[in-house]
Amino acid sequence: MGDSRDSAFKLSNKEFKFICDFVYDVAGIVLGDSKREMVYRRLTRVIRERKLPTFSDYCILLKENPEKEKNYFINAITTNLTSFYREKHHFDYLASHEFPALLERNKRSKRIRLWSSASSTGEEPYSLAITAFKSFSSVLSNWDIKILATDIDSNVLSTAKAGVYQQNRIEDVPKAIQESFFKKGTGNNENKVRVTDNVKSLITFKQLNLLHEWPMKGPFDVIFCRNVIIYFDKATQQDLFERYYNMLAPGGLLMLGHSENLGNYQRYFENVGRTIFRKPK
Repeated sequence: MGDSRDSAFKLSNKEFKFICDFVYDVAGIVLGDSKREMVYRRLTRVIRERKLPTFSDYCILLKENPEKEKNYFINAITTNLTSFYREKHHFDYLASHEFPALLERNKRSKRIRLWSSASSTGEEPYSLAITAFKSFSSVLSNWDIKILATDIDSNVLSTAKAGVYQQNRIEDVPKAIQESFFKKGTGNNENKVRVTDNVKSLITFKQLNLLHEWPMKGPFDVIFCRNVIIYFDKATQQDLFERYYNMLAPGGLLMLGHSENLGNYQRYFENVGRTIFRKPK
């Protein structure tokens, strides 16, 4: 039986299990029964776009052409819910405590590296970049300060790179930040805003599956991994925490989402704030 009462498409238990297994194999994401309605809605759009008659036909397509179809499939199935300054306490902690400390701690190397590891449509890395720009404005000209923003979804990365948003996306952003770091109007569209070039220049956007090899060398002073760990099973979570730990500089911070925790890996970190964890120096 399908999960929709109004559509001719039906999603059988066998097909749902295949889709869940495929998502896990490709991206390490765990989909339970609670996600069935979401999977149904998102894949119904996909099979219509592919002009296929049934979910069974789409499962066959995934089996026969997994490499060709998997990026499109993952883009369709992954969740990308974000906003500017989401979980504001993280940015407040960076501005009031961590970034001033980094200016002292890294004064010999004059190097700072920040990573938004599940950057979605860009609101998180841009919030991070604006916070960094304000904190490091006095040294930007002679320090090496860079932000890496990665995501598995190529579509949301394209949006992030463009840095263009509907005006209502920044309604809750303080007016002073709106006026300093966003330009109103893009072309003939007065209902959109564009992130200023001085902020965009701090960020490099790259596609990355967190379960695959990480080509960057690090170390990073701050890593954001928010609201993504919940999609992985416990073993994968612990493996990722170990990889994040190894990628952090001594004293570096790992930021998790509001409903996430380190589990057994907590013993390797110091908890310094709400879902803020420090690697020992």
